[in-house]
Amino acid sequence: MKAERERREAILIAEGQKRSAILVAEGQKESEILRAEAEKLATILRADGQKEATIKGAEAESEAIVALQRAKAEGIKALNEAMITKEVLTLKGMETFEKVADGQSTKLIIPSEIQNLVNFSSIFKETK
Repeated sequence: MKAERERREAILIAEGQKRSAILVAEGQKESEILRAEAEKLATILRADGQKEATIKGAEAESEAIVALQRAKAEGIKALNEAMITKEVLTLKGMETFEKVADGQSTKLIIPSEIQNLVNFSSIFKETK
């Protein structure tokens, strides 16, 4: 009888160890699955975030371009409505040329219309 009890005890201990090992392995398996699912979800969320940021950046750039083009169109419209004369444009060109010449650059690009300055100065003297 004693031998039978010892045999049953050994069987029960072996079965307990077996079940314990199975439960530990299943727990590790579930843990790895959950960890992989969390990593997958985090990667997807990061990609979605980058996608949205890229889209928002492109939309903002598009809006800025549209606003700039509208401003340019309104400027051209205002110039057309003001009926600016050629002489005024020449004067503005000279003012711009003066600002460019004040810079630190070592090279100047002189417009081909510079010869018209003589004509402009004579017109300007006549209007005084």
